[in-house]
Amino acid sequence: MLLQTMAGSPFGGAEEFFVRLACGFERVGIEQHCVVRPNEGRNAVLAASGVSFDELPFGGRLDVRTPWNLRKQLKRHKPRIVLSWMNRASRMTPSGDFVKVARLGGYYKLKNFRDCDHLIGNTRNICDYLIGEGWPVDRTHYLPNFVDAKPGAAISRAEFNTPDDAPLILGLGRLHDNKGFDTLIRAMAEVPGTYLWIAGAGDLKDDLLKLAGECGVADRVRLLGWRRDVANLFATCDVFCASSRHEPLGNMVIEAWAHGKPVVAQASQGPVQLITPGESGLLSKLEDVSALAADLRAVLDDRVLSDTLSRNGRAAFEADFTEDVVVAKYKAFFDEVAL
Repeated sequence: MLLQTMAGSPFGGAEEFFVRLACGFERVGIEQHCVVRPNEGRNAVLAASGVSFDELPFGGRLDVRTPWNLRKQLKRHKPRIVLSWMNRASRMTPSGDFVKVARLGGYYKLKNFRDCDHLIGNTRNICDYLIGEGWPVDRTHYLPNFVDAKPGAAISRAEFNTPDDAPLILGLGRLHDNKGFDTLIRAMAEVPGTYLWIAGAGDLKDDLLKLAGECGVADRVRLLGWRRDVANLFATCDVFCASSRHEPLGNMVIEAWAHGKPVVAQASQGPVQLITPGESGLLSKLEDVSALAADLRAVLDDRVLSDTLSRNGRAAFEADFTEDVVVAKYKAFFDEVAL
C-alpha cells in the first residue's frame, strides 16, 4: 500500500506531474491513497481516473488539523511506503512504521527531509546536490518525470488574434522571474514577423505586458493565462521556447519532445541536462537576448534543422520519459525499499 501526500500550489509543474504519476500508478494496479490540498481541476482528474484521495488544508505553522488528520490516515490505510512531495507535505507528514520517501523537484534545504528514509530527485543534478549536502548515496535515487504524449488538436489562431501564416512560438510556465519570459519577449524584437503565445498565470502579467510594449512587440505577444489544453497548444505552435533562467528539470522540454516540436532553450540547469545541442534542441547562453533570437530564427528558417530537432527529441522522449518507462522505474523502486 502506497500513501502519497501533496501540498501543492494552485498551479505548477510538480503538481501536474503528481497527478499524472498517481493516475499512472492506478492504471498499473498499484494500491494507493493520496492526501492532497483542495484543487478543483487536479482533484477532478484524480477522481476520473479512480484514484482514492482525501483533502486537507496543508496550511501554515498554525495548522494543527492537517498533521492530526495525517496520523489518522496513516493508521487507517497502514501503508508500507509514504511518498511525500516537496517541502510542506514532507514536513507535515509524520514518520512511522513505514518507509518514508520524499520526491524533490528542486534544490531544497534538507532540514524538511531529515526523517525520511529515502529521497528521490527527478534530475541527476538534484541527486548530486543531495549527496553533496550530506545525504547518503545509497538512499538517493534518480527517477525522472514523464509527460502526457496524447496528441492534441490545433486550436484556431484567430482565438488569439494571430495570423494563420505567421510563425508561432510557444512558452509555458508560471509568470515568474525564473521562467525568463522577459528575455524571450526582448528576443521577439529580433525575430520579426513571428508571434509569441505564453500560457501561464502569475504576478508578472502586467510587467510582461508593459515590457512587450516597451520592446515594440505588444502586437505580437499573447498571454493566454493558465491552460490545461497543453497538447492543443503544442499542436498549434511551430517551435517551443524554454526560456527559463532557472529550471531544475525542464518538464516543458520533455513535453515539446513528446509532441514532436523543436525546442529552443536558454542554458539553465534542466535543459542543459536534457538537450544535446544541435541534435535534440538548441541552447543559448543565459540572458543573451540576441543568441536566443538567433536560435529561434534558425529553427523557423531551416526546415531540415527543425525536423531533425523534432525527430531526435521524440526519440529521446520515447527512450526515457514515457509513462510506461517511468512508472516501471517507480514500481521497481517501491519493490526495492518496501518494508
